[in-house]
Amino acid sequence: MKKSAPQEASIEVAPITRQKLSDQVYDRLWEMIVSGDLGPGDVIPSERVLMEKFSVGRPAVREALQALASKGVITISHGERSRVNELTATIALEQVDEIAKLLLSAEPSNLDHLKQIRKILEAGTVRVAAANRSDEDLRSLRALLDRQKRQLKNTKGFIEADIEFHAALANASGNPLLQAITRAMLTWLFEYYKPLLHWSGREGTTLQEHEKLIQHLEARDADGAAALMREHLDRSDPLYTSSNS
Repeated sequence: MKKSAPQEASIEVAPITRQKLSDQVYDRLWEMIVSGDLGPGDVIPSERVLMEKFSVGRPAVREALQALASKGVITISHGERSRVNELTATIALEQVDEIAKLLLSAEPSNLDHLKQIRKILEAGTVRVAAANRSDEDLRSLRALLDRQKRQLKNTKGFIEADIEFHAALANASGNPLLQAITRAMLTWLFEYYKPLLHWSGREGTTLQEHEKLIQHLEARDADGAAALMREHLDRSDPLYTSSNS
């Protein structure tokens, strides 16, 4: 009996795509930075050296360098050689800043989601801050509180000082990721702040609660600080609304 020919196995594979030269140069430079061959502060090899090293033309090198610069990975200065930046959480969040604002504008319900995240994040942040704060942190918070008091007749200045106060609470945590995330989140929220014609004493309440938060941190009272923060944000939530609301 004649044997049937073996059937070919069905294998799903992605098609091979041809990469742009600039993308390949970008990938090589990225690998050098990730591996530590090029560290923070190091000078990037000149365009001519990169052209010779990768066997590509000047346009491919320049496009790759511009792509790295747009991501905040390197700094290109006119008349000077490019240098590798020290990567931080702030640089990383700056890359999603415009997309985050677009996301909030496109879907109004995301603003409520962001406010929910803020409550979770800041209530946890003040717990850490109560344990880690320094005397310098307390002085900084009191200085910001005084600044906010001086802005009572200036709504925009009052809210800007409010943002700086909450950012300083994150600074007191000693966690650089919390600091960067909190500042980015507050910046996004400020885009949606709608000042009310009559605050009915809201400014005074805000100042009182900020004073109490400082006192909780001074006493290293993590539970008290977290409970007050939740109440504080529950009260301020209505001040941030979508233009579609």
